[in-house]
Amino acid sequence: MIPEPEPKEIDEKLEIELRHLASNAVLKGKPSGAEKCESCRYYLEPHKDISYCWHPKLRILVGDQWWCQWWEEIPAE
Repeated sequence: MIPEPEPKEIDEKLEIELRHLASNAVLKGKPSGAEKCESCRYYLEPHKDISYCWHPKLRILVGDQWWCQWWEEIPAE
């Protein structure tokens, strides 16, 4: 029998850290006009619904429709 899952101390610590990151980054779960993570230069895999944001102040998984204050247009090649 598998025991009921319960958050561990590390989960509570990470939740606090990520909440702090989100509040500092003005990280939103919806786009700001045409600006959204999937069209940001820091969104690692633009063809995926969830991908890694490699912006130095975030470095977390984000959704393609999310947005933050550090959004940057993908530079033209």
